[in-house]
Amino acid sequence: MRVSRIKAKWQRNEPALATQLHFTDPTVFELTSLMGFDAIWMDMEHHGYSVETASHLMRAARVGSSDIIARPAKGEFMRMGRMLEMGAQAIMYPRCQSPEEAAEVVRWAKFAPLGERGFDGGNSDMPFCTMPVDEYIEQANRETVIIVQLEDPSAVEKAEAIAAVEGVDALMLGPADYSILSGVPGQMTHAKVEQATEAIALAARNTGKQWGRPAASPEQATQFLEMGAKLLFHHADLIMVKNALEQIQRDFAPLGFSFENRFNREAKSYLHK
Repeated sequence: MRVSRIKAKWQRNEPALATQLHFTDPTVFELTSLMGFDAIWMDMEHHGYSVETASHLMRAARVGSSDIIARPAKGEFMRMGRMLEMGAQAIMYPRCQSPEEAAEVVRWAKFAPLGERGFDGGNSDMPFCTMPVDEYIEQANRETVIIVQLEDPSAVEKAEAIAAVEGVDALMLGPADYSILSGVPGQMTHAKVEQATEAIALAARNTGKQWGRPAASPEQATQFLEMGAKLLFHHADLIMVKNALEQIQRDFAPLGFSFENRFNREAKSYLHK
């Protein structure tokens, strides 16, 4: 099975950088992976495409070197297993509320003795029944990355206990949901969001685990790196495409071209606010 690029970077004490892909064209995943990003964030919590579609996107990414970080919805433990069997190197589990829930994530994502993940070697992760079972489950347990998202103030209060769960590799703040649930929707630089970032960084440091979060800019990424973050997420394909199309309109409008732009506002990551 494939070695996780994220874990290899962490073993060298290097940070990993991921970008998010929303489009379901395998070419976009192939291109991004061939360009050597550490990871691609595949979000199946908020998008409606099927597990079958996800498997085609992961297959396209395998021509390059990027890990796939797959995010199921909260409580989708059976889907999480299928994501791993299709070849995801990492699971990003959203809205974790407690150490007990984090332990449940580990239970479904790791084989015994670390968990109770069900075995099937006939998929891309083994791959296709080509490894001895004992060798495969040892590598799967070692290489699979479990990222637990904390998105609620009550969860951040338990950050250290959640990070201490055996099998959890990293904590991640979900700043958008955290801002909403904290009563400051969209205010990404609000003191409450900054304090949550600091709490997660401290929890990771105290337990010897990693932590990460989305970064809106290189300047913000530098801030998080200085705080010890080793997993950062930046930008998304749909924002980049819309920004590029808007630039074409700005460049050609002075030449007499007009456009019926139904958005009339710039596509900008919510992280900038």
